[in-house]
Amino acid sequence: MQRKAYVSATAALLAAVLAGCTSGSGGDGPTDDANPGDTGTAAAAARPGRYRSLPEPCGAVGHDTLDTLLPGIRQLTDPVQQDGAYQGEATLTYNTDRRVGCHWKVESADATDRLSVDFERVVSYDTAVSDDDQARRLFQEKETAADLPEPSSPAASAGGAPAGPSASPSGGGASASAGGASAASGAGAPSGGPGSSGTAPADLQPRVLSGLGDEAYLDDRLDASGSTAEQRTVTVVFRTSNVIVTLQYEEQPMATGAVPDSEEMQDRARNLASRLADVLNG
Repeated sequence: MQRKAYVSATAALLAAVLAGCTSGSGGDGPTDDANPGDTGTAAAAARPGRYRSLPEPCGAVGHDTLDTLLPGIRQLTDPVQQDGAYQGEATLTYNTDRRVGCHWKVESADATDRLSVDFERVVSYDTAVSDDDQARRLFQEKETAADLPEPSSPAASAGGAPAGPSASPSGGGASASAGGASAASGAGAPSGGPGSSGTAPADLQPRVLSGLGDEAYLDDRLDASGSTAEQRTVTVVFRTSNVIVTLQYEEQPMATGAVPDSEEMQDRARNLASRLADVLNG
């Protein structure tokens, strides 16, 4: 009888312990494999850029455009040489998905002209920064390095070249650049190179451009440091989504003292930039 009572008491105690454990572990409590503080959702990665590839650079500029920017092509009498001039020379790059370019150089009876185009597809490796934002940062770095001057009059903005919020303040380099654009139109115009007192018309100064890609700017510089004819370089840089396009157009006259026409070169460079924007959008 004592043994039977002992067994019954032991069973009752075990049942009470098990009941207590069961009541203390409700369905609302955390499970063994739950991570405290885990919301169950991961932070969304930044959006990728619009472009996943780049155009073939040497084929992005048509023959008609090259005829205008490089007049010496039409003066070539050898068909083989002319065809080679149209084809240009591809820039050496090691990842054509990220960067491609092409350049041309043609001499004519009046001048030596050079043209280069460069396409850079920007990819952000930071999941918190989108490709577009990374491209915007790189573009603004380029614009700041160009040291564009402030517009000298409201007419500059009215002409489709307003000073955007990212335009950098004028500095020492800007005054030389703006002066470099002063030899605008026609023979006998002042060279406006470094050290010259000539000033560029407001609508020909280096400036921010509107209506080209998501953001753009134009730079115009005249190199008068050498003993030969002065060389003018017009650069247009624009960004569309995560692609930054840079085109550089140079002209050096054969005659000493001759000055390349700023307005003409800027018009040609801007027209080409518009065509390249169409190539990307197409």
